[in-house]
Amino acid sequence: MNYYVYVNDQNMGPITLKQMTDMLVTGQIKLDTPCCQEGDQTWQTVNAFAKAGAQNVAAQAAQAAAEVVGAESAGVAADPRFGHTQYTIRRKVFSFLGGQFHIFGPGGEVILYSKMKAFKLKEDIRLYTGEDMKTELLVITARKILDFSSAYDVVDATTKQKVGALKRKGLKSIIRDEWAILDVNDQEVGMVQEDNLILALIRRYVTPLIPQKYHGTLNGKSVCVFKQHFNPFILRITLDFSPDPDGLLDRRLGLAAAILLCAIEGRQG
Repeated sequence: MNYYVYVNDQNMGPITLKQMTDMLVTGQIKLDTPCCQEGDQTWQTVNAFAKAGAQNVAAQAAQAAAEVVGAESAGVAADPRFGHTQYTIRRKVFSFLGGQFHIFGPGGEVILYSKMKAFKLKEDIRLYTGEDMKTELLVITARKILDFSSAYDVVDATTKQKVGALKRKGLKSIIRDEWAILDVNDQEVGMVQEDNLILALIRRYVTPLIPQKYHGTLNGKSVCVFKQHFNPFILRITLDFSPDPDGLLDRRLGLAAAILLCAIEGRQG
């Protein structure tokens, strides 16, 4: 069953009950926010719509918050920066000591900053709330030194919990970039793959000027698209989660994949 909520003088929806509880957790709506069940003409409040066995939506919100903190959470993380449907990752042009990236939200504002630590034997990438690097949100580290098929652990810096991992399929990536998405137990649950074999070969052996495009899948279902913008001087990738409205792929893991595509695969060009 879907719902509509009345926020900022306009209707928002349809949204699922889980999306509604997520919005409650992040403060986008309140218990007394007007809410209407899809197909109904009577407006009530968010508090009026509770799942069976729960007293109200607040109880569901508390449960959702607890799940977010857990390492096996696959939805939107508690930090609202991880709640967007679309991001743009842009490599800093003049970056001499390790790769640096700005992450833009759907409105074009910088919401995250990423930096690869220089002079590290094992690649180490950090994600911060801003360029001042005062608040660390995500850590992406390679398990081995200079491994062509290395796995990269993704850890939430605030909870110290592992989100998952990403493993580059080195031999396959010689012809066509491919990464495995691993859960917290290192079980392969998905894949990030370059879009087209013919285009991949042309990019490698004819011209690198054809922008790359990747598709992310989770258990065979499309969950995101990574699209490189055509610019021979500035590396920029758009990450779109719109194929995954239910949040099957943890946004933190998807962002980590986008940063790795920029930092690792981006070296091809």
